[in-house]
Amino acid sequence: MSFTDSLMAGLSVVGHIEAFLALAVGVAIGVIGGAIPGMSATMAVALTLPFTFSMQPITGILLLLGVYKGGIFGGSIPAILIKTPGTPASSATILDGYPMAEKGEAGRALGMALWASCTADVISNLSLIVFAGWLASFALSFGPPEFFTLILFSLTIIAGVSGDSLLRGALSAMLGLLLATVGLDLVYGTNRFTFGDPNLMGGLNFIAVLIGLFAIPEVLAMAWHPTAHLGKARSLGNEWVTFADYRRCFKSIVRGSLIGVFMGSIPGIGAAPSAFLSYSEARRNSPNKLNFGKGEVEGVAASEAGNNGVAGATLIPLLALGVPGDVITAIIIGAFMIHGLQPGPMMFVLNVDIIYGLFIGLIVSSIFLFFIGSAAIRGFKYVADIPKRILMPAVLVLCIYGVYAVNNNIFDVGVMFVMGWVGYFMMRYHIPAAPFLIAFILGPLLEDNFRQAMLMSGSNWTILFRGPITWFFWAATALTVIAIVRLAMSNTRNRRLVGNAGDDS
Repeated sequence: MSFTDSLMAGLSVVGHIEAFLALAVGVAIGVIGGAIPGMSATMAVALTLPFTFSMQPITGILLLLGVYKGGIFGGSIPAILIKTPGTPASSATILDGYPMAEKGEAGRALGMALWASCTADVISNLSLIVFAGWLASFALSFGPPEFFTLILFSLTIIAGVSGDSLLRGALSAMLGLLLATVGLDLVYGTNRFTFGDPNLMGGLNFIAVLIGLFAIPEVLAMAWHPTAHLGKARSLGNEWVTFADYRRCFKSIVRGSLIGVFMGSIPGIGAAPSAFLSYSEARRNSPNKLNFGKGEVEGVAASEAGNNGVAGATLIPLLALGVPGDVITAIIIGAFMIHGLQPGPMMFVLNVDIIYGLFIGLIVSSIFLFFIGSAAIRGFKYVADIPKRILMPAVLVLCIYGVYAVNNNIFDVGVMFVMGWVGYFMMRYHIPAAPFLIAFILGPLLEDNFRQAMLMSGSNWTILFRGPITWFFWAATALTVIAIVRLAMSNTRNRRLVGNAGDDS
């Protein structure tokens, strides 16, 4: 099928009012969810997912992608106005955004955040369109051994980069892999960890695990500390961002966007490290480097370009390889599966209309983000003032409705609450939840590809080392493990030196 035919097929799928309306509503939900302190883009996507079950596949997926895009930008609004990042990805925006707000330039900081976000979003979406198809055509030559080594490499990165502690990240991923084995073994038909309960024969419900892990812990944390996210919003001030500001920051915005694209295309890294790397690179190259941290508009532009540059690029491994790029795309992969779609190289052959429909929708989402983001900046005070005694019960009702609606099964609601307490204790003891969820999704794929490879070779493990692709991923996995262990040892040594210095003083 030619490019023009593929584009027309995509237009036929997405070219109706419901799809674009869902995209606009998704962006609005995301901006509001990202702007509410205590919520996050991840939680907003998780709560929206059950509402997509009755929609057309393209409409439901565009709704979730809109929430994702809006949520990443929305987190910058409270970061600048009340020094509370709405999402972890917006933590770097505080460094210069809040000092600007204190100087009466909140409107200028928010305007630059919006312009940088939209620019990075366009660059990220174009990168997805250019690279996903090429990567998918290359991945068509993959067999079970190649996919096994790819998934193993992805899990290694995810366990290592999520959180401060390598051990905690690995523990979280191991727990996710363990729970992924619950249910019926599809090769031999035996029950695994079902304890005689027929409800567990199909495995743990993905939506129940997801919402339990990300939404319920926030409800429990807010019940324990109801005033934890309170802060006084600054006025927007009289200054607004100018085109001269944008032109001066343009080089940092493009650099941050490309950093975001690169880091987003590697599974598991996410938006927060990208934002900090983009910020540090902008400071290193800026003639105003001494002003960074004191209210420099270029710092806001760089951090927002870094975290929004990730948003389109995380879909590159998702669509091309079937491997989620971060925790939010791990949730979105659930929407694909519910609608009977399997992301990966074959999707570019079997569902090319869906792929190009998504590409068109993503380009339009950047336009929606600009207009909805502009309105949200002025309306933030209404969002920030939603009382927690109203917000949290509403979130809890949405959680229960969403999980029950999947299978009309009260057992899934019980799984959600159990996973909620697991997630709460993980939060309390700083065990990252992202490796758990991604390992829970990739675990069955890892096992299936390993067992298929063993069946192909008559249980000869040397098949896992056939060809240059498997060798590349084994080498990348080994290098990643060495780098992560060295980084962990360096961090431990630095903490010990800081502790000893404190004791000496």
